[in-house]
Amino acid sequence: QVQLVQTGGGSVETGGSLRLSCAINGDHDSVKSMGWWRQAPGKKREPVARIWDDDDKHYASHLRDRFTISRDIAMHTVYLQMSTLQPGDTGMYYCAAGRTYAGLASPEAFQFWGQGTQVTVSS
Repeated sequence: QVQLVQTGGGSVETGGSLRLSCAINGDHDSVKSMGWWRQAPGKKREPVARIWDDDDKHYASHLRDRFTISRDIAMHTVYLQMSTLQPGDTGMYYCAAGRTYAGLASPEAFQFWGQGTQVTVSS
């Protein structure tokens, strides 16, 4: 089994930065894909970024200039560095893991999900 534990998040002012972490506990060797999604109040969940175990990365086009996904192989942790944050980035952020090479268009392929962490950007 795979369990994901998220840390990070919080409240920042416009223009600030935050880093989210997602630690993989359990059968981390089985994980091929990791991704981040977010959901603002009253809105649908939207993809943010994903990374594969070969370090291939893909971003939502409107976030690629401000968000960076990375991983620490030894620590079995994936990060989402967010910069120049705006109020529109406010929401709950979720990490997810999948045992296949899945893309952001296929959240159902990510079998394991973290508990979510709140990001609030004030103007």
